[in-house]
Amino acid sequence: MSPLARITSSFAPRFAEFAFEPGFVAAVDQHVAELRERLAANHPGLVPRPPHREVLADYALGFLDALDEIDWREPVGHDYAVCRLTAISWLVHRHDLLADIT
Repeated sequence: MSPLARITSSFAPRFAEFAFEPGFVAAVDQHVAELRERLAANHPGLVPRPPHREVLADYALGFLDALDEIDWREPVGHDYAVCRLTAISWLVHRHDLLADIT
């Protein structure tokens, strides 16, 4: 399973928390903005262009590897990693990056 599919299957269910956790929404939004900048998906237009699937997948794989190295376990609440992984999942859903992956 691709790292994007793995992250999305695990963290897309957290989107439901957006309805009652405004702090979580704000944190995820900040992570999305940082990811867009880090992955050079920003441009001067009003609508950000989608990240390149391969670039986001490489980033996600590295992030997952780093979490494995520290033996991270998903907490009940929201830590940095949950926000980052949820942001990755949001980008995947927003830009339909798994549409043509078999």
